[in-house]
Parts: sequence; structure tokens; C-alpha cells
Amino acid sequence: MREALAGLTVRGRAFLAAGVTAVVCAVLLGQPALTRVGILVLALPLVTAVFLGRSRYRLALVRTVSPQLVAAGQPARVNLTLTNEGRTPSGVLLLEDQVPYVLGTRPRFVLEGIGHGWRRNVTYQVRSDVRGHFEIGPMSVRVSDPFGLVELGRAFRTTVPLVVTPRTVPLPSIPLGGGMTGSGDNRPRAFAAGSAEDVTVRDYRQGDDLRRVHWRSSARVGELMVRREEQPWQSRATLFLDNRVRVHRGQGIASSLEAAVSAAASIAVHLSHRGFTVRLVTASGEDTASSWHQRDADLNTGPLLEALAVVQPEPAIQLDTSWLGEQTNGGLTVAVLGSLEAMDVPALRRMQHHTTSALAIALDVDAWATPSRGPGSAAPVLTQQGWRTVTLGPRDRLDAVWQDLGRTGIGPRVSRSGADVGEGIAMARPGERPLAPEGTR
Repeated sequence: MREALAGLTVRGRAFLAAGVTAVVCAVLLGQPALTRVGILVLALPLVTAVFLGRSRYRLALVRTVSPQLVAAGQPARVNLTLTNEGRTPSGVLLLEDQVPYVLGTRPRFVLEGIGHGWRRNVTYQVRSDVRGHFEIGPMSVRVSDPFGLVELGRAFRTTVPLVVTPRTVPLPSIPLGGGMTGSGDNRPRAFAAGSAEDVTVRDYRQGDDLRRVHWRSSARVGELMVRREEQPWQSRATLFLDNRVRVHRGQGIASSLEAAVSAAASIAVHLSHRGFTVRLVTASGEDTASSWHQRDADLNTGPLLEALAVVQPEPAIQLDTSWLGEQTNGGLTVAVLGSLEAMDVPALRRMQHHTTSALAIALDVDAWATPSRGPGSAAPVLTQQGWRTVTLGPRDRLDAVWQDLGRTGIGPRVSRSGADVGEGIAMARPGERPLAPEGTR
């Protein structure tokens, strides 16, 4: 009863005040008819409050989000299905869904005509320019009587997740290297030179291509044996993202860290489509939730993009390279880096030593700083350590920079500024000194 009386609206309180005033005036003026009117006006909100307070509503809510994984800047649709499973009708429902501030304003709805078996679908859109993992809900419900005298609050405690991934851009195909681990575009061309233990074989079946016969295994077992179509070797790529606070500049979505995360997401999608098994490593070490996914674009990029969606600035000072001990087969390493210091050089040298092909995109973090502070691009240091390196600035297109990365170290080319760049020279910006040839120490 207290909850019902506390739920009196302004209109309900006005009715109470008017009823009391009418009764008092009727007593003072000796008007019995006015007394009956005052009692009626006074009783109406009280009876309504008692009725709503004793009613047992059985409202059910089903909330779905489509899609649950969406890129930053893209909308997602939230669908609400409300049903009244009880026998008590309701006048008006006032709904307000709780959504994080970055997804937009809180949606509000007014629904009427709620009786037994009532069912209604409501949809609205959310959109975020900020990556992250968000919870939509819970929903608060205000149940009102047909006269608008009393409102009672109810709440649905359930929530649904929405993951906003970094923005990605399509990248052109470039020579990546790392063929010794290969499948996909880096698949080894011949296996017959190895021993029988180096390949997976099976019995010969009628119709098998004779070029797939593994003669050493056949001679060993006395029957024709062929190489399996499914090879145990796979193209593996390690995507390294330096997310330390000290190596990035800027704030919010305009910071160099956000540019690095977006670049890493684009590279992850590109490598997955190229047939690579990709894992994500950050400055704090390997992300076990996104380690060595299968070579399927949907299975691979989903967990990787989810992991990149929740990457946070890392307060660590030094790079964690403990994950290098598990990388025994080399493979491709693509690093997205901010600024570097002298203490980072040994870690970079170890990473380059443990990989078959080392590529890096070094952000020109000084371009994000106001005012500029500390060293800017790490490209010169990386090139000296044997990395194929290009520089990415806030105004550069990632697909063009990625194309430049494919040209570094493979012959003469023309830079984006139009200047000739010799063989093995990493990209240099206008006004900068060309970087040292790749592989120099």
C-alpha cells in the first residue's frame, strides 16, 4: 500500500488535494452535495492506488540485439518483445531501456491497451563511435492506471551484450613472406624431399593423383601411399600490438592508440582472409582468448576483433616477450607500434629473430601530440633491426601504407611523395632522411 501511495502522480495528488478541499468547504458552508463530490474525488486516487498495489502483473520481456558484433560507427538494432502473461489488464506502460551513454540516449516508449494475452514488439537503434563491450539493459517499467493517477515502477534485470569492434578497411594483397610455415598462399610446394615422418599419408585410392604418391612411405610399407589433402602445416601469423600508455599520444578516439587498434583489426581481417591462422599479442603478452584460431575467416576474425574491441592502455614499461618461447616454427609477425626507447630494442631483436618474416607499421606518434614530445616514429630503429617497416600518420590511408609495406625491400619503387626509393630502403616522408637499408645492423 505504501508503494502505491508513493506512486501517486501529480494528477493523483491534485485529486487528493481537491477532494480534501471540497469536503472542508462543504462542512464550513453546510453543503451536503459538495461533501459527496469531495469524497468521490478523494476516493478515486486512493481506490486506484489500492487496486494497482494489489494487482500482480506478469509481464515478460525478451530483448535481442542484431548484430551482437558491430563495427564502430555502424548501427545495431535492439528488438523488445513484451507480453502480458497475467489476467490483470493495465492502462499504460511507460518503458525506459538503460543503455550506455556512448550508444545514444535512453529510448522511451508508451504502450496502451494491455490486456490478457497482450503482445507487442518494439525496436530501436543504437550506434557507437567508440569500440568496447557494452551491456544493454536493464529496462525500467512504469505501470499507470487509465486515469494517470498512479504510476508503479517495475524492472527487468536481464541485459544483453553488444561488442563494438574497431573500424577496419580492406587492405590490398602484398608479399608477406613466412612461407616456411605455410598453407594458403604460403603452402610448401613439395614434401617428397622429407622423410615419411614429415608428412601425413594414407592408403592409395582409385582415382588419386599419382603426383601425390609419397614414394618413401610406399617403399617402407610395401603399398602405395599418398599425401593427405589436409596438411599439418599452416600459415601462422602473430599480430603484435604495442598498447603501452607511454608510447602513444592523444586522447580518446583521436589518439594514436585508437589508430593502432584500428590498423591491427584491419590487418587481422586481411591475414585471416589470406588463409593465415592469426593470434593477437599485446605489450602485456599473448591474449589466450584469441590464440591461434582456425583458418576460417568467420571463426578467426570474430574472437580477434572482440579482443581488440576491449584493448586498454597498458601501464607496463617494458615489452613482455615470454610468448616468444612458444613460437618454435617461425612464421609471419606483423607489429603495430608507437614510439620506441632504447630498452625496447632487445625485445624487437628477439621478435625479429624468432620470425621468418617481420613486418611493422610504426605510428608517427608525434603527429598526434600537442605539443610534440619525445621520439616520434620507430621506423628507423625497426629497419636497423631487420624489420620491413613503414610509417603511419594520422592523415595517411592505411591501405596505401600497407601497399608501401609490400614494396619495401623488394626492389625500386616510387614513394607516395613521388620520389624514387632504391632497393631495400624503407619509406621516408618528405623532409625526412631515408631510412637505412633493410637488414643492416
